[in-house]
Amino acid sequence: MSVHFEEKSGVVPCKTPWGSWYQTMEEVFIEVNVPHGTSAKEVKCRLGSRDIELHVRGNEMFKGRLFDTTMSDEATWTLEDKCLIRIILMKTNREAGNCWSSLLEGEYCANAWVQDQMQRKLTLERFQRENPGFDFSGAEISGNFAGGGPDFSSLQK
Repeated sequence: MSVHFEEKSGVVPCKTPWGSWYQTMEEVFIEVNVPHGTSAKEVKCRLGSRDIELHVRGNEMFKGRLFDTTMSDEATWTLEDKCLIRIILMKTNREAGNCWSSLLEGEYCANAWVQDQMQRKLTLERFQRENPGFDFSGAEISGNFAGGGPDFSSLQK
C-alpha cells in the first residue's frame, strides 16, 4: 500500500553530503551517490538492527547507530546503474508517530521544515491505510499531525 501511496504523493527527502534518505510508515530508504563505474565488489555494507555502516572503494560513507531499531534480516542494499546505492531498512515500529528525525543518532538530521513535512506525510499515509476507499495522496494537512495525528479509534463508525 505505501508504495502506491508514495508513487502518487512523492517523497520528502532529507539531503545529506552523500545523497539523501526518506521514510514511510514501514521503511527508511537511503540513496547514496557513488562514483560512476562502482562495482558491487567495491561496496562493503553492514546492516544491523540498530547499526549501519557503508564503505565504497575503501572510503567510509557513513557509520553509526540508527535513530531507531530495524529488522536487520529484512534490510537490503542494491547498486543501481553503477552509480547509486539504495538501502532499504524495515522499521520495527511502524506507527505514523514513529517519524525519524535523523538517520543516525545525532547525524543526518532533518531540518525543522523537512521534519514537519515528513510527519505530515506519515500522518496522511496512516489516514490512507485507515480509509482505503479515499485518496489522500494529494491532501494537505494542518493542525494536530505531530505524533501521527489525531486518534479516531474511539469514534463509532
